[in-house]
Amino acid sequence: MSVAYAILLYVASAVFFGGVFFRVLKYWRTPAPLKIPTMPAPVTQAGVVMRMAREVVLFESLFKSSMWTWIFGWMFHVSLLLAFFRHLRYAISPDNILWPLINLELVQAAGKYAGIFMLIGLLGLLARRIFVERVRYISGPSDYLMLILILTIAGTGLSITFLDPTDIVSLKIFVLGLFRFNLQPLPSSLLLQTHLAMVALLMIVFPISKLLHAPGIFFSPTRNQVDDAREKRHLVPWAAKLDATRGHKIEIKG
Repeated sequence: MSVAYAILLYVASAVFFGGVFFRVLKYWRTPAPLKIPTMPAPVTQAGVVMRMAREVVLFESLFKSSMWTWIFGWMFHVSLLLAFFRHLRYAISPDNILWPLINLELVQAAGKYAGIFMLIGLLGLLARRIFVERVRYISGPSDYLMLILILTIAGTGLSITFLDPTDIVSLKIFVLGLFRFNLQPLPSSLLLQTHLAMVALLMIVFPISKLLHAPGIFFSPTRNQVDDAREKRHLVPWAAKLDATRGHKIEIKG
């Protein structure tokens, strides 16, 4: 079982990091031939940075469009961040430089109960897809399956924490062994094994799912463009070359 899970987690990690890298590379290379920032848009690059920061941290556009969706969405994402920092204790030791910087001892309590708020946020988002007609109309099977998958991860994680605690020392030895390519026994807990299998499945489907909005938001032209269409002519390199062949004197931007 330890060997099977080690192989599964290695494969899932390779698919996750490789898939995200190539998708981000594709986003980077995709031209944006038009100026299409969502109004009101910032007129300076510093304004774009501030706008992106508000969007990433506070979900500004979601707050303006739907208060209930914003509450459940922000609750889920903040809880997920806390849970991530809490899980770092399995991957690093107290003598690691990151341990005091993140203050993992303080994060443990917050991350422990963040799972409850994550579950509430996910249930709220699932209820929105089921009971809000306009959202249900545009929802496909993958939307429900993705929420159910993350709900399963959150549910099994909470069960391990509050109902059937596993041997966290052995689990940490197993995880550190994966990083060092020194395979160690995985604790024989059905809840833990289910939790890890669902996490691996999420990592595998992540690069081909709507969850790519996480890195994708930084490449959205409606958010990352400056509203300076009147001051500067916006041309992507391939359009600039095409225009140059027609004998036009132009300014190539970016």
